Amino acid sequence: LYFSAQEGILIFYHIKDLQYEIKICADISQPISSLIFSPDYTSLLLVTDQGTVYSYRPDRSGEAVKLLDTSSSCFLAADFLTPGNNYCVSVTISGEVQVWSLEDGTFLSKLNLGVEVHVT
Repeated sequence: LYFSAQEGILIFYHIKDLQYEIKICADISQPISSLIFSPDYTSLLLVTDQGTVYSYRPDRSGEAVKLLDTSSSCFLAADFLTPGNNYCVSVTISGEVQVWSLEDGTFLSKLNLGVEVHVT
């Protein structure tokens, strides 16, 4: 079980039978608004409401790597663009959908929907 604390800490609970172990996986020092696993569960996106997206790979047990920083207060959400784990899509309140490379955080494309977007 992965979850985030309000301070921006990614925590893992390993639960087996009646025993559990707690492990702090990463500290990104920004409140995490959502956690999204890739379709094959090899990578985890950590999304902040400040527009920063980090990648965490549980099998590598390393720090979270900053993939992109939109530095936008209009940033709403991000997710994997499937199939595969190579691309990420993000959306802003103004309706701009952006595609990013997860390999190096390169901005690839955008589409303006022309409507304001809300998350429910």
